[in-house]
Amino acid sequence: MTRLLLLAFTLVLSNDCMTQNADSEYFKQIPDAPDTYNEFTTVARLIDGLGYRYYWGSEGLREEDLSHQPSEDSRTSREVLEHIYSLCRTISLTVQGQAITRSLDHQDMDFNSLRNETMAHLKMASELLRTDTVGSMEDLKIRFQRGESTTEFPFWNMINGPIADALWHTGQIVSNRRASGNPLNPNVSVLRGKTRN
Repeated sequence: MTRLLLLAFTLVLSNDCMTQNADSEYFKQIPDAPDTYNEFTTVARLIDGLGYRYYWGSEGLREEDLSHQPSEDSRTSREVLEHIYSLCRTISLTVQGQAITRSLDHQDMDFNSLRNETMAHLKMASELLRTDTVGSMEDLKIRFQRGESTTEFPFWNMINGPIADALWHTGQIVSNRRASGNPLNPNVSVLRGKTRN
């Protein structure tokens, strides 16, 4: 029964999240803090912090910012954003209890779609964790599916892996945009999770 409720909730969220348009405001400021502290709300808040940083780090990027490449052997900002998308998709699918399969669909997306779908994955993961409908943390596993082969990791690896990696690369986008002449809005306050007027 719990699995059916989770599936129904996931479909509603999926519909809501994945159809947001380019002016999505969800992570413009960090969502209100949960009422209670537990393992689910703590991870949800970590994801919300990532969403806020990503929103402002990617807000207003120009074509010259997306094509910026700090050195010959480094990724362009667009390629970094595609990597962040894959990490956020991994976070979302894991929280939904789904296996992660290789997908290159994001390479065909325009920038606004890539940005919105990245944030939609984060929103879905955060909201599912806040509703406490995902079972127990011990049950949440990262499962990579490659053909018939499955590799599984405990949720601990999600924290030090995809979540931390997405934060790291979001900082890279902020650094790259400064180098390409389009610095982050100076009014962004990651401590408060709001942008000063």
